Amino acid sequence: MNLYLNNKYALVCGSTAGIGKATAMSLASEGVTVTLIARNEDKLKAVLDELPQQRNHDYIVADFSKPDELKTKISEYISKNHGFHILVNNTGGPKGGPVFSAELNEFENAFTQHLKCNHVLAQAVVPFMKETGYGRIINIISTSVKQPLDGLGVSNTIRGAVANWSKTLANELGHFGITVNNVLPGATGTERLTEIIKNKSTKTGNTEEEAANAMKNAVPAKRFAKPEELADAITFLASERASYINGINLPVDGGRTKSL
Repeated sequence: MNLYLNNKYALVCGSTAGIGKATAMSLASEGVTVTLIARNEDKLKAVLDELPQQRNHDYIVADFSKPDELKTKISEYISKNHGFHILVNNTGGPKGGPVFSAELNEFENAFTQHLKCNHVLAQAVVPFMKETGYGRIINIISTSVKQPLDGLGVSNTIRGAVANWSKTLANELGHFGITVNNVLPGATGTERLTEIIKNKSTKTGNTEEEAANAMKNAVPAKRFAKPEELADAITFLASERASYINGINLPVDGGRTKSL
């Protein structure tokens, strides 16, 4: 299937590891010129070297705990280089724990990194999307927007805010040829999953292997996802082929979420 992504420009957040890195690789393989964005320049350079070299891929160093700084950096980049047809919002989740015991700053930090920075980037890229008549904003959030996950209280709360922001944005931008969708990963083989397994092991007294197996057994597929499987779904939503898919939450979770 031709996804008609050749010569598009994409900005991929959190692209030094996990789902973000896999997405950058997938988009680049379809002919997209990718700009990576994360806070660790050494890791950004390493991923940049792995991307197919027939395109002028690039990176931006930015800290998502500082939205004003992010706004300045993305604005300067666009003014000196080019705009983006595709924005993949992807930020590591907040630490786990019960919602009742969460400190106020945990909510504030997560809201800043996930919603405020998503908004900053959307405002920066949409003018070019409107000008070209093509835009894809894809937010990597969580299945918790359909079914809250135990022990991830702050994440459950903030992910819900991002999902509703996204749906509202989809309604506002659809007539410009811009779609806004959410991808909801299930348990995926990333550093974040390793952290969750360790926390479950500590909480239950089981070994990490036992904790991991219990999580796998909760999934009809009986396994964890590979980051590349998420990247494939993201790449399709970024494509011309997905032009009439707008304002949805797409679980990629092996069937774990019990709601439709």
